[in-house]
Amino acid sequence: MGIIIRLVITAISLWIATLVIDGIDLSADSAAGKAGTLLAVAAIFGLVNAILRPIIKTVGCGFYVFTLGLVAIVVNGLLFMLTSWIAGKLDLGFHVDGFIAAVLGALLVGVVSWLLNMLVPDGDD
Repeated sequence: MGIIIRLVITAISLWIATLVIDGIDLSADSAAGKAGTLLAVAAIFGLVNAILRPIIKTVGCGFYVFTLGLVAIVVNGLLFMLTSWIAGKLDLGFHVDGFIAAVLGALLVGVVSWLLNMLVPDGDD
């Protein structure tokens, strides 16, 4: 149940990013189509982060230390762009146009997800 809640929270965060940031587009005809696309993109985003982020952190450990963690912003933007590319290959109506939009989108999704996750009990309470 926790995974489904996190997936929905990420989908809501992605939806907010499409509303706020120019360059992040969601193209679906109906509300159900938009919700389905957002849930699918949230799943892709979660998989990309779960698989690639630990590898990138391990390989790029020196860059993280050298830049005091600021390279994480670039990595998050690149992972967000990768998510957009995968969504495009799967014919999902989600597109990120440019690196700046990807970085801003990744930051916004991260902050909104963090805030929403704080509101939802995680079962350990």
